[in-house]
Amino acid sequence: TAMPNWGGGNKCGACGRTVYHAEEVQCDGRSFHRCCFLCMVCRKNLDSTTVAIHDAEVYCKSCYGKKYGPKGYGYGQGAGTLNMDRGERLGIKPER
Repeated sequence: TAMPNWGGGNKCGACGRTVYHAEEVQCDGRSFHRCCFLCMVCRKNLDSTTVAIHDAEVYCKSCYGKKYGPKGYGYGQGAGTLNMDRGERLGIKPER
């Protein structure tokens, strides 16, 4: 855990400088300057509805899809849950 940083905000996950509340975007437990919160590939500005995260890297959904395929973080599904357990979670028993 980091020491409290008196007099400033959090550190930007992209540039490492202090982020003040007015310009802060929070994503995945980290803070970014609004102007630093860009897709690592196409540099498009992101927000919480367009971001897709891979490890510590942030992408727009279309670059993420090109790089990692359409499943994963930005689509609300882990790689393994796609068609394995369709019914059991919901309490639906597969027919025998």
